[in-house]
Amino acid sequence: MSDPLAADPPYDPGFPATTPAVTFDSGGARLIGVLHVPAGPGPHPVVVLLHGFPGNERNFDLAQALRRAGYAGLVFHYRGSWGVGGTYSWTHVLEDSAAVVAGLRDLAAAHRLDPGRLAVVGHSLGGFAALMTAAADPSVKAVASAAGFDLGAAAELCAAEPKARAGYVEAFDGELDPLRGTSGQALVGEMEAAGDTWRLAGLAPLLAGRPCS
Repeated sequence: MSDPLAADPPYDPGFPATTPAVTFDSGGARLIGVLHVPAGPGPHPVVVLLHGFPGNERNFDLAQALRRAGYAGLVFHYRGSWGVGGTYSWTHVLEDSAAVVAGLRDLAAAHRLDPGRLAVVGHSLGGFAALMTAAADPSVKAVASAAGFDLGAAAELCAAEPKARAGYVEAFDGELDPLRGTSGQALVGEMEAAGDTWRLAGLAPLLAGRPCS
């Protein structure tokens, strides 16, 4: 076996590795993604990769490593970010993640994917979205959250400490260049309104019995 972090698997002339562009509809916006399909007839397990806020790091390195290891990997941008239509919000991130997971099942036959072996992986805000998406969709077989941002815990901190709230507003305002239709105040207000419904610890019963990390 070759090391998937360093080397491609053998070339398969009948079923070569491909990197097609794919689109998904979510909330009236057209999300654009890049699917990394492994060589071989498949059907291949597939991993949806969810990036953080605001999306400077898109996880293409993970998608390539997954493809070398025999997994299809999907990378995409959320609504209102990096030129995608619509407006950006935490709620739209969750809706877009769910729409992409559902839409991948429709693309399975065309791209040699196994919709019965679908996982969601994310980091930071994407780690939050990955856990929320998997908790809401029992058909997601596995989920991984790397340094997941707990919006529910952050909302509680904002309510208890005005200086912390101001710090979040300032930090979010500093990352808005690639985003459209939002502000630091709007993003903090949105997570405050959601409160404990966005607290990650509350998802444990919904994820029990599935591989999580």
